[in-house]
Amino acid sequence: MAQRQTALADRAAEDVGKPDSAVVRDALGVGVAVGLSGFAFGVTSAGSGLGLLQTCALSLLVFTGASQFALVGALAAGGNPFTAAAGAFFLGVRNAFYGLRLSQLLALPRALRPFAAQWVIDETTAVTVAQPDRRSARLGFTVTGLSLYVLWNLTTLLGALGAQALGDTDAWGLDAAGPAVFLALLAPMLTTVTERAVAALAVVLGLGLLPVLPAGAPVLVAALAPPLALFVHGLRARSARRPDAPEEDR
Repeated sequence: MAQRQTALADRAAEDVGKPDSAVVRDALGVGVAVGLSGFAFGVTSAGSGLGLLQTCALSLLVFTGASQFALVGALAAGGNPFTAAAGAFFLGVRNAFYGLRLSQLLALPRALRPFAAQWVIDETTAVTVAQPDRRSARLGFTVTGLSLYVLWNLTTLLGALGAQALGDTDAWGLDAAGPAVFLALLAPMLTTVTERAVAALAVVLGLGLLPVLPAGAPVLVAALAPPLALFVHGLRARSARRPDAPEEDR
């Protein structure tokens, strides 16, 4: 009897799941909107001096927009290639933490995990974690990843080919398109005071150090924002738990 009730409860949970059409619609919306900004990356990369094959290889193999823009932006500003690569690497490390969460949500077969790892980025994570059940999560992840990967690489190619036709790419301000899309996706996810403090501190460090540090280095320093904010948060939490703490701190 208990097993039957459990089965009925599981079936009921599946019945109230999100319709596949709604999942596909949302996933395609994200994939198409962000995928088109690959054109901006292609133009920016070509304008920074990278060749067509190098630009396309970055999108095919790296496939994480923020890191790609950080790399070519630092190179365009005359930064050291190793510093530029280090900044891009540390920006991409966040995807490893996304993977820890998505591995639990998706529970993919072991043989598929290396291929799925290529699509673990901000956009696929946002769509996946918003789904109510595993079936919808897998569908959202797949549709977002596939549509975004295809469009991003196609528009990267078109952008790199069209860079010469556009002339001075700096005048178009296309290098800001990728970071703008990234911030638009990130902002709604900052729901707590600590998260907003981390974001604000990272912005202050990143922008404030631009005039004094080599290109690419401010991104590395901005990575100190999370541990600093969490350290302060921990100090406040311990202070609030002290028996002799003032009433307003508790």
